Amino acid sequence: MSVPPDPHAAAFFDVDNTMMVGASIFHFAKGMAARNFFSWRDLVTFSLKQARLRVVGERHGDMHSTRESALAFVAGKVVADIVLLGEEIYDEELADRIWSGTYALAQAHLDEGRRVWLVTATPVELATIIARRLKLTGALGTVAEAKDGVYTGRLVGEVLHGEAKAHAVQALADREGLDLAKCSAYSDSINDVPLLSLVGHAVAVNPDSALRAEAKQRGWEIRDFRTGRKAARIGIPSALGIGAIGGGVAAGLAIKRGRATEFSRLALLASQPSRRRWR
Repeated sequence: MSVPPDPHAAAFFDVDNTMMVGASIFHFAKGMAARNFFSWRDLVTFSLKQARLRVVGERHGDMHSTRESALAFVAGKVVADIVLLGEEIYDEELADRIWSGTYALAQAHLDEGRRVWLVTATPVELATIIARRLKLTGALGTVAEAKDGVYTGRLVGEVLHGEAKAHAVQALADREGLDLAKCSAYSDSINDVPLLSLVGHAVAVNPDSALRAEAKQRGWEIRDFRTGRKAARIGIPSALGIGAIGGGVAAGLAIKRGRATEFSRLALLASQPSRRRWR
C-alpha cells in the first residue's frame, strides 16, 4: 500500500562516509585520471598544494582558494562531457561503495512519502548523478560556473560545507515549503552540526569521534554501519573535496613513472585523514 507524499517533510544526507565509503570526488577523479583527463603536471602541482594545507592547517579561506584552484583543472571542459564521464565512473567506482544501511534509511523515507536530497561539497553535477542512480529526489552540491556549457574554472557562491550546507537546506526548505521540524538529516562529520541542528531529527551516521561525542551530548541518534574492516573502509580521505585527488592518484602516478621520491612522499602526506575533515 502506497503512502501519500508529505509535502512538508524531507530527509537530507551527506555523501562522503555517510552515504558511501570514502570521498566521492576521489573516486570520480581516479576514473578521470585513468582516462587521461588530468595531466601529470596538474596532479603533481595540486598534490603539493594539498600537502601544504595538511601541514599548515585547514581554514575555510584555504579550502575555498584550494577548491578554486582545483576547479581550474576543468576550465574549458564541456559540462556534458564531464557528466557523461561521471555516469561511466559511477558504474566503475561508486556503485559498490554505497553503504547499504544508509541507503536503506533513505529508501525508508521515500517509502513513507518524504523527499530525499543529498547535500555535499562534491560538485553538484556529480552529486546529481549519485542521487539519480539511487533514485533520490535530488542533490545540493558545490556549483562550478559554466558559460555556454563550458566550465570557466570559477565557483558560484560558497563551497557547500559547514554553515553553507545549512544555509542551502534552509533556502531549499523555503522554496519547497518544508517544515524543518518534520525533516531529518544524516552525516558522519562534526562539520555538519549546523545542518544537523537545523532539523527535527538528526542522525550521526558512521560518525567521527567529535560528532559521536556531540550526538551523545545532544541525544541524537547514532547509526554505525562500519564493520571490522572499519579502518580500510574509511581510509580514503574526505578532505577538501577534489583536493583528495592529490593523495592516491598523484602518488600512484609518481610510483608508476618512477618518480616516487619527494612527490610521492608529499602526495601520500596529502592523502592522510586530518583531524578536521571538510565536506
